[in-house]
Amino acid sequence: MHKEAMLTQLGYVANDALLKQLQNIEENTVGYDKIKKHIIDLHEHLKVDNGYVALSNSNDYFKIKVESLSQELAQEAHAKIKHFCEKYKVNIEKIDNKDTYYILGFKHN
Repeated sequence: MHKEAMLTQLGYVANDALLKQLQNIEENTVGYDKIKKHIIDLHEHLKVDNGYVALSNSNDYFKIKVESLSQELAQEAHAKIKHFCEKYKVNIEKIDNKDTYYILGFKHN
């Protein structure tokens, strides 16, 4: 998948700054090629729960945000994230006191 396509599927309009940011994220994400398609799939699955995958502005990682006002939808989103991590062997890091995670990369077990 080309960088422009990845950005478009995540809801961005590609420009030089975003392409550079995505390049940095790709280089920083362990096993990126093994999980990139699954990142897009997760993004699509989270939309119904008011969640999404985005580029982090503060770290060179993809971030997963859950912005559900409903506790039920938030729980559904967190369950999908957990399933994503288990099924595709992805390491994530939860941000303290936020419904936000960083996708660190593929687990090498």
